Amino acid sequence: MKTDYLLVNKADNVVVTLKHYHKDERLLFEGKEIVVKEDIDVGHKIAIRQINQGQNLIKYGFPIGHATEDIKAGCWVHTHNTKTNLSGELDYTFYPKEGEDPTSTATVVEERTFKGYQRANGDVGIRNEIWVINTVGCINKTSELVAKTADDQYRGKGIDGVYHYPHLFGCSQLGDDLHHTQKILSNLVHHPNAAAVLVLGLGCENNYIEEFKKVIGDHDNKRVKFLSVQEADDELEEAMELMEELIDYAQKFTREDIPVSKLKVGLKCGGSDGFSGITANPLVGSFSDKLISYGGTTVLTEVPEMFGAETILMERAKNERVFEMIVDLVNDFKAYFIKHNQVVYENPSPGNKKGGITTLEEKSLGCVQKGGFSTVNDVLPYGGRVTSPGLNLVQGPGNDLVSVTALAASGAHIVIFTTGRGTPFGGPVPTVKMSTNTALFQKKKNWIDFDAGQLVNGKELAQLTDELFDYIIQLASGEVRTNNEKNGFKEISIFKDGVIL
Repeated sequence: MKTDYLLVNKADNVVVTLKHYHKDERLLFEGKEIVVKEDIDVGHKIAIRQINQGQNLIKYGFPIGHATEDIKAGCWVHTHNTKTNLSGELDYTFYPKEGEDPTSTATVVEERTFKGYQRANGDVGIRNEIWVINTVGCINKTSELVAKTADDQYRGKGIDGVYHYPHLFGCSQLGDDLHHTQKILSNLVHHPNAAAVLVLGLGCENNYIEEFKKVIGDHDNKRVKFLSVQEADDELEEAMELMEELIDYAQKFTREDIPVSKLKVGLKCGGSDGFSGITANPLVGSFSDKLISYGGTTVLTEVPEMFGAETILMERAKNERVFEMIVDLVNDFKAYFIKHNQVVYENPSPGNKKGGITTLEEKSLGCVQKGGFSTVNDVLPYGGRVTSPGLNLVQGPGNDLVSVTALAASGAHIVIFTTGRGTPFGGPVPTVKMSTNTALFQKKKNWIDFDAGQLVNGKELAQLTDELFDYIIQLASGEVRTNNEKNGFKEISIFKDGVIL
């Protein structure tokens, strides 16, 4: 029988509303009528039994906090009567969970391919773009002008577009901050969605070209060109001369059949709501497991939004070494909060709360579902690049722009971004915006690419997983474009922690 609420796990003592409930309205739960005590918005939680002060609130079958007062059946459960159970740093012990990985015994019956670009160094790209990477923020506008001029002239002539990625850094930075900037930018230089790259430097910055080349390491001189604009008589003219060489090089690539095992997909959520952990994130987790069963790769980040659910990932570590890397990943980020005298569990955001998320445990239990049930094969530092197939974790904050950039820099060809509130943002790679609810999908057609809200409207998870998988293959093959691509919303943001000189 269809209901206007959802019991996520049979152990839960709350249900999630699928409509706006009014005071004194009745809902039927396990044959008993429960009178709703107040107006409760869609996506929020209603107590289905008496919960006494101090007792845990249970959702997803796990505690998401405790009651700060007695809560009667039919009452709204939210920040006014619930508090997190989390506090401080924790000690962890490796207890691997056996038999949970659905990809460990999966047998792929058919070979799946997409139409991609085989690069000279063996990498694979899904777009044939030219990227302008500037070493320092001082020349953002110069890079913009070069990219726009080249894009107007060459787009559609064997090239998917010419793009630049403005940022604030590359000068007046020290230590880790400078290293982070260099690693993210160098990883973009190496990214295979860029057929060719023009690196523009100013000439007096910390990250000047000769220093930046050391971080970039080995590269193809036909694919990557450099120009220091202080040394040029006319930097725009010289940049366009180099651009012509890069265009000639890039035009030689054509799409060919590539095994789907070569595909790398980043996993991200932002503007989450009460349905994130019920629809979109489980759907992405199911997709992740399916891609990994074909030998593909997924990458999960947002470390602060693992707090409270990190043991779920730790139990799935490939071995004790990877377990210890997850422990360090989590504790290092907690130490970062503490160093800045901030509360470790200062989350969720006001928008999350308005959408129905009450505590960080609730948010995290929904967030980690994007990783499905696969084994965690590797853990990367911020600015690290993926080398292991399967599920990877990469260090990064919850911030949408910074974390999507980190996913792209790690080598992800595509990022799937789940959202219950909506955002137009897109990273340097195709960024699939997936709505947790159908209302958002219908309202924001120019933002949202895929509707996971269909899961509460009767569609089965397996069917929607197949549809998402097919969509991602079409996207990788260039048959469809995301809204961020259509609208030119391709941005980056780089993590900063230290002093600016």
